[in-house]
Amino acid sequence: MGQRAGRAVLLLLAGLLGEARAGFPNTISIGGLFMRNTVQEHSAFRFAVQLYNTNQNTTEKPFHLNYHVDHLDSSNSFSVTNAFCSQFSRGVYAIFGFYDQMSMNTLTSFCGALHTSFITPSFPTDADVQFVIQMRPALKGAILSLLTYYKWEKFVYLYDTERGFSILQAIMEAAVQNNWQVTARSVGSIKDVQEFRRIIEEMDRRQEKRYLIDCEVDRINTILEQVVILGKHSRGYHYMLANLGFTDIVLERVMHGGANVTGFQIVNNENPMVQQFLQRWVRLDEREFPEAKNSPLKYTSALTHDAVLVIAEAFRYLRRQRVDVSRRGSAGDCLANPAVPWSQGIDIERALKMVQVQGMTGNIQFDTYGRRTNYTIDVYEMKASGSRKAGYWNEYERFVPTLDQLPSNDTSSVENRTIVVTTILESPYVMYKKNHEQLEGNERYEGYCVDLASEIAKHVGIKYKLSIVGDGKYGARDPETKIWNGMVGELVYGRADIAVAPLTITLVREEVIDFSKPFMSLGISIMIKKPQKSKPGVFSFLDPLAYEIWMCIVFAYIGVSVVLFLVSRFSPYEWHLEDGSEEPRDPQNPPDPPNEFGIFNSLWFSLGAFMQQGCDISPRSLSGRIVGGVWWFFTLIIISSYTANLAAFLTVERMVSPIESAEDLAKQTEIAYGTLDSGSTKEFFRRSKIAVYEKMWSYMKSAEPSVFTKTTADGVARVRKSKGKFAFLLESTMNEYIEQRKPCDTMKVGGNLDSKGYGVATPKGSALSNSNLPALSSHGGRHSAHTSTVTVRCTPLVHANDTAVPWCLHAFGPTCRSCSRSCRRSHPRRKVVHRRWGKKRLCLEAREGKGEGVACTQGKSSLLLISPQARKDAGNVRKAPCCCVRCCWL
Repeated sequence: MGQRAGRAVLLLLAGLLGEARAGFPNTISIGGLFMRNTVQEHSAFRFAVQLYNTNQNTTEKPFHLNYHVDHLDSSNSFSVTNAFCSQFSRGVYAIFGFYDQMSMNTLTSFCGALHTSFITPSFPTDADVQFVIQMRPALKGAILSLLTYYKWEKFVYLYDTERGFSILQAIMEAAVQNNWQVTARSVGSIKDVQEFRRIIEEMDRRQEKRYLIDCEVDRINTILEQVVILGKHSRGYHYMLANLGFTDIVLERVMHGGANVTGFQIVNNENPMVQQFLQRWVRLDEREFPEAKNSPLKYTSALTHDAVLVIAEAFRYLRRQRVDVSRRGSAGDCLANPAVPWSQGIDIERALKMVQVQGMTGNIQFDTYGRRTNYTIDVYEMKASGSRKAGYWNEYERFVPTLDQLPSNDTSSVENRTIVVTTILESPYVMYKKNHEQLEGNERYEGYCVDLASEIAKHVGIKYKLSIVGDGKYGARDPETKIWNGMVGELVYGRADIAVAPLTITLVREEVIDFSKPFMSLGISIMIKKPQKSKPGVFSFLDPLAYEIWMCIVFAYIGVSVVLFLVSRFSPYEWHLEDGSEEPRDPQNPPDPPNEFGIFNSLWFSLGAFMQQGCDISPRSLSGRIVGGVWWFFTLIIISSYTANLAAFLTVERMVSPIESAEDLAKQTEIAYGTLDSGSTKEFFRRSKIAVYEKMWSYMKSAEPSVFTKTTADGVARVRKSKGKFAFLLESTMNEYIEQRKPCDTMKVGGNLDSKGYGVATPKGSALSNSNLPALSSHGGRHSAHTSTVTVRCTPLVHANDTAVPWCLHAFGPTCRSCSRSCRRSHPRRKVVHRRWGKKRLCLEAREGKGEGVACTQGKSSLLLISPQARKDAGNVRKAPCCCVRCCWL
């Protein structure tokens, strides 16, 4: 027993002596170089070291990882040199850190000269450099595979010069081989976001719909923000993001636009290792580990964790191989000339490149130049329905799609499925049937667009389902969120396949959806409440002539009288004695001859001539008779014109409209006016550069309460209830339709403000766009649709008081009442029907007989006697106003 114990002691001492000779340290010091914008990566670095130190493999001799971190305010060569030399002087075995295009050459030069390994998650370098371990895989092969898969032949390539030119060179070489049209723009040095906007606008003018963006996450988010602001995130656009952090990019607003976005993801969230790390990550204290608990994990942070894992695995290998890596004495001067490399640096570099381990970014393996190899990248695709994994890429299989889909989302098949037709409840285009509660599916609806949708389905040979838009809007883009609502939003975001509705074709909508040829032409018009008929006044007899004419007549009357007076005073023929005078005459002193045309007689002569009654005196002189003749001719013309106008006023009762045009609306403030919210009419005024319409838009957007209505029905109801104080701007077809519908209290005033049309809409690139929808929508169903709009019109029933002059009725009211009583007594067999038109009461009395009737009117009440035959056809009833002081028999 004693001998055995002695042998054990000797073996233990020999083992300790061997390990001591091996010289492997108990603590491995590593350095860290972090930029100021890598806060989360720094937290991930420290947390990964902590995880290793507390979760070591107990089967091996433990060694601890110790770190020394330096933060760089800028990436200039001087600060990078100081930080690297500081790390080297501390005797670190390897350095983890980040670089950019400016600091990359400085770091790689120091690493090569001093044999110090630098592990980085930054972008891969183009050159073959030693002592640099690149944790980030290259994307060049994956990008080229996806460009080929999606069959991109024309696209825009936006790249960051700080990431190198290897991808740019590869794309240009592939473009030459495949005849691609590539527009490349460097955006790495752009600081002003307006410059991004100008680039996108320029590309859009070239009809560019596909973009390859090769930048870091922050710059990609900035570019996509400008894309959303410009509205270039709608269906039909495709953005490929050359970045390994697809889930790190803010894509919510782009998703709402309907654009297709493709990207790459290096972190597999379904990986158990990732899930375990995230469970601990979210429980960290934010004060100790900033951007850990409440911030999603970036892919660069995952690469940082894997870098610590690679360092630990490499030194495990060195310890197992009993490689002496201890640093004895001073670490030396990094700026010495010539440089003194570290003798163990080559062994550490070799160990790092030999590592093969599973990390959060998948399989980790390196080639002889320290580049990642044998890795797999997930490909994600985001559409309106959300993001999902579209496939994966590796060096051997290239791109392998996992979704059963077409290579592009530009077209979609309409066969073997039910097409969703979005529409809106708007009479007479789409209406519920009276018994719609007892019906199902498309049978519940009727109207113009219902018939048109049926004709389209028959023509194309598809099954369809009508879907009423949920928000009841036609479609407009929110100025802040840039999200489309209404039927346009249904198409843009893929919730509907076609829109058959009174949807106006506009330039803004055509940017995101396709339209057929117009199936109806129209324009913006003004709807007001039909004004009340003008009430008669004491001076209503002046209405046949304008007030200016009456003033001229008065001045002419006075002027002619004065001229006649003066002419008579100067002419000797107007001074004469009466021949029949019985007064004695004195031959020595004869009396002065009198002049009949004094000022009052001149006025009386002119008035008598104007009234066509004449007077007892007339001019004797030639000049006086010329003046009188001219005045008689003038009065003949005036009286004839007055009589003709009076006849028209006796048969037509005028309605005075407060406005007649858009200019009248713009220059007044008493009558409010507005449009439908989220529609083309509102967009027309918002974008108009015409002074009148700009003034109207300025009023409408600032009016309180709001003058915008949710639906057309709300706008019409507001017109009817406003007592003439609100005007509604809407499409002329709808305006004319409502004007012809009961209660017939609205009217269209003025002409159309613009010219446009309704069209059938489909998503961009839809297979339905390629069908014969234009011809069908231009001709099909139009007759039946127009017929449906006039099924219920304002009836042409005769209003007896529509033909009477109000002041005449008031003057001869008693005569009408006598006429009415006489008619009742004369026709004992009569039928009395009482009807009320608005506030007016219409009495219809008819007696048996054919072709006989009588019409009398008094004030606001009317008495109309017609025969049964005439009652069937109101157009046969002739009416005469009671001011004729008689009853008119037919």
